[in-house]
Amino acid sequence: MADRLGVGIAGSGFMAGFHVRSFVGVRDADVVAIAGRTRKSVDELGDTCRELRIGDPTSYGDVRELVRDPKVDAVWVTTPNHVRLETIRAIAEEVTSGRGSLRGIAIEKPLGRTVAEAKEIVALVEEAGLAGGYLENQVFAPGLTRAHELAWGRGAAVAGSPYLARCAEEHSGPHRAWFWQGEKQGGGVLNDMMCHSVEAGRFLLTPPGAVKSAWLTPVTVNAQISCLKWARPAYADQLVRRYGPEVDYRRAPAEDYAHATIGYVNGDGEEAMVEATTSWSYVGAGLRLSFELLGPEYAMAANTLDTEAKVFLSREISGPSGEDLVEKQNAEGGLMPLLADEAASYGHTDENRHMVRSFLDGTKPTESLHDGLFVTRLLMAAYLSAQEERSIRWDSADLDDFVPDVAKGTWRAR
Repeated sequence: MADRLGVGIAGSGFMAGFHVRSFVGVRDADVVAIAGRTRKSVDELGDTCRELRIGDPTSYGDVRELVRDPKVDAVWVTTPNHVRLETIRAIAEEVTSGRGSLRGIAIEKPLGRTVAEAKEIVALVEEAGLAGGYLENQVFAPGLTRAHELAWGRGAAVAGSPYLARCAEEHSGPHRAWFWQGEKQGGGVLNDMMCHSVEAGRFLLTPPGAVKSAWLTPVTVNAQISCLKWARPAYADQLVRRYGPEVDYRRAPAEDYAHATIGYVNGDGEEAMVEATTSWSYVGAGLRLSFELLGPEYAMAANTLDTEAKVFLSREISGPSGEDLVEKQNAEGGLMPLLADEAASYGHTDENRHMVRSFLDGTKPTESLHDGLFVTRLLMAAYLSAQEERSIRWDSADLDDFVPDVAKGTWRAR
């Protein structure tokens, strides 16, 4: 068994930065290579690695070159949704041809923009003989995992299994133009963020140590989507000014609000429910992740804006806008929450520690690529429900070839 894992990162954008910062808390790995299409951002991310002393990565312009680097044992894929499949194809081809040798691959959410894409990614990784991990950070968030452990260990052990999980992720909108474009991203906020919420819900409703897919059987999916804020003319015009004519919500909007309820039968034969809500139209201090788990005689709750530290800045203080207090920060004054270590609080540190250990030890990650495929199926069922305004029966849903109207660019806000 190797003592350390050489990690190569495919992509050099926002999520790659989160992963880099999280590796400060991962003892058994070094970031040894970074590949991206923009040399400046690749080099800057490499400089951050050196400053944090988590590695001295080589910069590459092509992921194929990264895979051929003998120092790289595993690849973390953080590339945008619309180039993720081609990234995986390139990695798998390098490995199957013998030009590269890897232990594993960890892939950011969502696994694919459609079920067909997600299935192809799973097949490519498995045919290449690689271990695969699905990078869903929220189920590794320390506050959530500890509360989940206590709710089941003290509450469910006496009163019975929980029956309702509520999970929400809300902020005021993404950082990059491609997120806003349904045809590139694969949808709007439902595809971008509900992937987190539905998997966090499955995690909360499943006993610690149990396999989610064995404990929970989906029955129905109901969903609604809307464009509440960004289709309004003044805000649609703001997007055009910010990102250019390719992001035109007067012509081709994507949803900025989504709500879904997923009905399950659990391992005790009892009904259980996940309520998932996501929004790009929430204007608060910054990104808000909130979770609840309700059982017969107990409850748990977590909210990332209920921070242990806060900063107050009076109206006499002004300065440049930024995100130095919290992700998707919306203000620089008043009483503001402060997250001391976002990478740890959101679960990235424990997620990456787990993936590294799994690849080193040869064990299956608790979040596998099949979990990512399952989540993609849930998201497509939610889009189908919203599109056809009906409840989707899981056992009869034909989702393999389904592409949401939002992803086709044909959806229109009301």
